[in-house]
Amino acid sequence: MSKQMSHLDDIPSTPGKFKMEKSPFVHNRLRWHSSLAKLTFWSFIFLGLILIFFFRSPSSNPLPQDPSRRSLRTYNWGGPAWEKRVRSSACVRSHNGISVLVTGAAGFVGTHVSAALKRRGDGVLGLDNFNDYYDPSLKRARQALLERSGVFIVEGDINDSALLRKLFEVVAFTHVMHLAAQAGVRYAMENPGSYVHSNIAGLVSLLEVCKSANPQPAIVWASSSSVYGLNTKVPFSEKDRTDQPASLYAATKKAGEEIAHTYNHIYGLSLTGLRFFTVYGPWGRPDMAYFFFTRDILKGKSIPIFEAANHGTVARDFTYIDDVVKGCLAALDTAEKSTGSGGKKKGPAQLRVYNLGNTSPVPVSDLVSILERLLKVNAKRDIMKLPRNGDVQFTHANISLAQRELGYKPSTDLQTGLKKFVRWYLGYYNGGKKAAG
Repeated sequence: MSKQMSHLDDIPSTPGKFKMEKSPFVHNRLRWHSSLAKLTFWSFIFLGLILIFFFRSPSSNPLPQDPSRRSLRTYNWGGPAWEKRVRSSACVRSHNGISVLVTGAAGFVGTHVSAALKRRGDGVLGLDNFNDYYDPSLKRARQALLERSGVFIVEGDINDSALLRKLFEVVAFTHVMHLAAQAGVRYAMENPGSYVHSNIAGLVSLLEVCKSANPQPAIVWASSSSVYGLNTKVPFSEKDRTDQPASLYAATKKAGEEIAHTYNHIYGLSLTGLRFFTVYGPWGRPDMAYFFFTRDILKGKSIPIFEAANHGTVARDFTYIDDVVKGCLAALDTAEKSTGSGGKKKGPAQLRVYNLGNTSPVPVSDLVSILERLLKVNAKRDIMKLPRNGDVQFTHANISLAQRELGYKPSTDLQTGLKKFVRWYLGYYNGGKKAAG
């Protein structure tokens, strides 16, 4: 509106030549009236914005209509009983254990990492908003799994700075495992705002609270193999260029890596980024190909098998969840302390990025063949061209850096990993009589 008003101000009130009034008195009076009119106009605009902000604030409107902010609503948190649960969950039970805030704890990787940390005696507190990107009942089942092992998941949004600050007031976390994110490559074409909200704004919200915490925690966070984008050199190395994202999801993860660099440089936060390569396994994400292939094969539905130009093979570096968890824990264990205090950097801080893959890409057609053998059902294959939706033809990780510095050593091949997944899938959906979507 301000541009329109500025444009209108330049148009004379009558057509033809614009003649300047010679009288200084009239000239000054016109300027005074014009200034008063502008002041009045902008006062109304300012007042209007205040009213809009007031009526749309989370406290007065807990369910925003913008789908990109659908997860940010009023949650019940706080109070003595709630604080007691937070402290109990985050309590370290082992000698030299760490206290970890795991964001996205009800997610696929978050659940497995939280359970592994708890098993070895670390203090673990989860945070998740339980959004409906995929069936929330699966997230609730994961939550119940963690609850039984003593992990409390606080229901809240990473963009809720007040909640984050409260958590750090109640617990002096030594580490943060930041896994909360809007996942999926294709969904970005439907709801791009959700990726900016979670993957960029959410990361900044978390880092803002961490930089001011005293002591500052060391942070390990999930980047993605998607940052390699349109690279054709394989296998992908951490030294390769990452400035050619093929999807908005990839672009937000790349932005996250640059943001991490900034907070490390300015505030002394210790930050480690992990580039995951197609993680799969029990309790996985229903939007992943291996998961919905299993569902649709069992239902007798046709499944899409993409091929690149000139019948090129589409392949993925499938990485089993247990291997990824070992990499995550190794990253936490080798993370150095942050060097800032009170939001001010005291010295250089650790900044790292690692590939966590399996180093052996498998064609998607081979994935389907393995599932056919495990399910004892022939798949109805629908061969189609790889769409221009952000998917890339192949991923292949060079993990030599993670091997050298983290002791990362994946040991589960796709046949073995899928066998474990199928066993879980049949038990969870058929054993529990749940619908698989």
